[in-house]
Amino acid sequence: MALTNTAIQNAKPAEKPYKLYDTDGLFMQVTPAGGRWWRFKYRFEGKEKLLSLGTYPDVSLKQARDKRDDARKLIANDQIDPSEKRQQIKAEKILSSANSFELVAREWWSTHMKNKAETHKDKVIRRFELYLFPWIGNIPIADITAPQLLQVVKRIENLNKLETAHRALQTAGQVFRYAVQTGRAIRDITYDLKGALPATTTKHMAAFTDPKDIAELLRAIDGFNGTVTVQCALKLSPLVFARPSELRQAKWSDIDLEAGEWRYVVSKTKTDHLVPLSKQAVEILKVMHPLSGHREYVFPGGHSPLRPMSEAAVNAALKRMGYDTQTQITGHGFRAMARTILHERLNVDPHIIEHQLAHTVPDNLGSAYNRTRFIEQRKAMMQQWADYLDSIKNKQQE
Repeated sequence: MALTNTAIQNAKPAEKPYKLYDTDGLFMQVTPAGGRWWRFKYRFEGKEKLLSLGTYPDVSLKQARDKRDDARKLIANDQIDPSEKRQQIKAEKILSSANSFELVAREWWSTHMKNKAETHKDKVIRRFELYLFPWIGNIPIADITAPQLLQVVKRIENLNKLETAHRALQTAGQVFRYAVQTGRAIRDITYDLKGALPATTTKHMAAFTDPKDIAELLRAIDGFNGTVTVQCALKLSPLVFARPSELRQAKWSDIDLEAGEWRYVVSKTKTDHLVPLSKQAVEILKVMHPLSGHREYVFPGGHSPLRPMSEAAVNAALKRMGYDTQTQITGHGFRAMARTILHERLNVDPHIIEHQLAHTVPDNLGSAYNRTRFIEQRKAMMQQWADYLDSIKNKQQE
C-alpha cells in the first residue's frame, strides 16, 4: 500500500526506529529523536543496497518518489549503481572546487614566475587579485566561458585601462593553457576572444633626444637637492643603459670598480649581462661606496636599508625637478635617449648599441645574445657616450 502524506504527518517518534513503506523500495525511517529519513532499497549485481534520498519535510513525498524513479532508471536502463553515481558526482564537485580559476592561477604563478624579477611577479599576482579573482576566481576553470571572461576584461577596459585589460586577457590565456596541459581544462577559451578588445596604441617611454634638452637635464640632476642616493642613481641612469628595476637593485657583489664592470642578470630575459663602466660611472659609484658599500644594494631604500630604493624613486625625483614623466623624460627613457643619440649623432653601429641594451638581436651566426660580444667596442662606446654627455652639459654652460 502506497504511503500518504497523512500517514507521514501522523507518524510519531517511538523508542526504536521504525519504517513507513511506500512502493518500489521507497520507505521513510522515523528515528526516536523525531527525524524522518527517506531511503530507497534496491538490488544491484545481486547485492541489496540503500540510497539516502534526504529528510522530510525538506524532501516531500512526491520529490522522494521522483528521486526513487530516477535511481530505478539508472539501474534498469544504464546498469549504473545509484550509490556509486552519487559518489562520482560528489568527487567531481570536490575536484571542481579544487580546480577553481584562482587555485590554478596561483599554481601557475608559483611555477612559472619563480625565476622572474620580484617586481614583475608582484605585478602579475596583483593583476590577478585586482581584476580577475573577484569575478571568476571561485569558478572551476573548466566551467568558465568566453562570454564570462569577456565581461571581466571589458570591465577593466571600462575603467580606462585598455592596456591592463589586454595584459589580463593574455595572462588568463597562459593560465588556461596550463590548465589544459595539466588536464583541468579542455581548451584555452581566450582564443575565442581574439580581437574582442580594441587594439592598443604603442606607447613609447618619454625620452629626450635633443642635445639641448639633455644638457639641461644633466645640469638639473647635478643641482638636485634630494638624497645623495637618489642623486647618484639619477647620475648613473644615463650612463649604464639599465632598466630602472635593474639599476635600483644593483648589488655591490656584481660590481668590480677596479675592472670597471657591472655584471647582472637581465630581469626581462634572464640572461647574463655585462655593463662596461665609464670613468664617470665609476666615480659616481665611488661616491656611493662609503654610504652603502657595507650593504647588499648600491642604492638602499630610505625606510629600510636592507632593501633597494623604491621603484618610483627616480621618476619621483624627475617630477620634483619639474619634468613630466609622461611626455618629457622617465627613468626608462634614458635607454631610448642613449640609443637615439648614439646611432643618429655619434654614428655607432646599431648592433653594438642593441647588445649593450641587452636586446636579443639574432646575427648571421644565429646567436641571439652574448654578454661579451663586441665587448671592446662596447667599452669604447660607453666611454664615448659619457664623454659626450659631459661635453654637451659643459658646452651649454659656456
